[in-house]
Amino acid sequence: ALKERGILLRNAPHVVHKQAFIVPCYSFWQKIYYGLGLKLYDLLSGKYSFGRSRILSKPEVLEHLPTISTQHLTGGILYYDGQFDDTRLLIDLVTTAPQYGAAVLNYSKVTGFLNDDRGAVAGVTFEDRQTGEKFEVPGRCVINATGAYCDAVRTMSDGGSKPIVTLSQGVHLVFDRKFLPSDNAIMIPRTSDARVLFCIPWHGHTLVGTTDTPIINADLEPVALESEIDFVLETAGHYLTEKPNPSDILSIFTGIRPLVNSGAAKNTASLSRGHTIEINEAGLLTITGGKWTTYRHMAEDAVDQAARLAGIGHRPSVTENLKISTSESTEAQHASQLHPDLPYTRDDVIRAVRHEMAQTVEDVLARRTRALFLNAKAAVEMAPKVVEIMAIELDKDNAWAEKQLSSFAQIAENYRIDQPRMHE
Repeated sequence: ALKERGILLRNAPHVVHKQAFIVPCYSFWQKIYYGLGLKLYDLLSGKYSFGRSRILSKPEVLEHLPTISTQHLTGGILYYDGQFDDTRLLIDLVTTAPQYGAAVLNYSKVTGFLNDDRGAVAGVTFEDRQTGEKFEVPGRCVINATGAYCDAVRTMSDGGSKPIVTLSQGVHLVFDRKFLPSDNAIMIPRTSDARVLFCIPWHGHTLVGTTDTPIINADLEPVALESEIDFVLETAGHYLTEKPNPSDILSIFTGIRPLVNSGAAKNTASLSRGHTIEINEAGLLTITGGKWTTYRHMAEDAVDQAARLAGIGHRPSVTENLKISTSESTEAQHASQLHPDLPYTRDDVIRAVRHEMAQTVEDVLARRTRALFLNAKAAVEMAPKVVEIMAIELDKDNAWAEKQLSSFAQIAENYRIDQPRMHE
């Protein structure tokens, strides 16, 4: 994982940067325990380290974190890790892939599998969700890399498939920068649910999370539970001088983790974060689990197995040294922001449509920019301007624009605290 982190930094430096984290300590023994642990991490990191950790005095912690709670504070540990924007890296991966022969599609839903005479998977059927047109694509191997939804796809290929992942969701809350007016992040090493909690400077805001709540189904739009919101607020309040309230939340977003099943595990925090590859009775290759840090290694493993399954033979992987391209910039330059509380401009919308396959307002405000994740109310307020720009770029009519605004407003409700929340 450490090697993969170094590869990630080297080949995508435009989205990855070094982030300083501070572990606040409230006893002498915590400084010893966490200090030794992070020194061991330094040793294991070797040449892939972002920087060496060090013990901080109480005044030094307050210098780095002016809003940290001082009650019983004895000092802290400073260490370094990487921070990156996963959405920007994903979009850059998608724009890089065609340079190496990939055909990239969005809004294309797989509806079933093609089978050969033996009943083995031999391709897919899919539907263009925007036009309703249906297609069939034969293939010598099909890779199922659908994350939290992989079991549903496996069942589609083989009705007797048993689940191989357990699902867990994590909730993140976004606040104004005033709660963490620093370039340094806070890492709380152990919370009441046995996870870590981070307070991180993120796109000019403060990001706090995450939880670890077992769930049964993977929804396309997962919703935060009230208990999760309360947990993050309460835990963050123990460490910040200004305790955040529900009214301070600018956005709430929830992610789903596909955790590899383990018969001995009793909770999701103890399940494997590593990846696994399975080839079922129908010949469908599934890769699941893992994390962003090791995504290149995951891809190499999956492609090696796919080549073997397809009878192609082994070819040396080129992923380790493959550079990720940055998105193209737009021709015109328009400096004005679309909303005073967010940094995004007309240029960002035009680039998303012309160069990044954006087709909906949600694509632009949630997936090509982070507007919805940073400030849900502001994102809804800027949506009409975004729709206006997109309608011109895509040659859409007023009916399309109205439908887009209505759909986005409905999606944004899950990101706002002033909307009804889901209980346990």
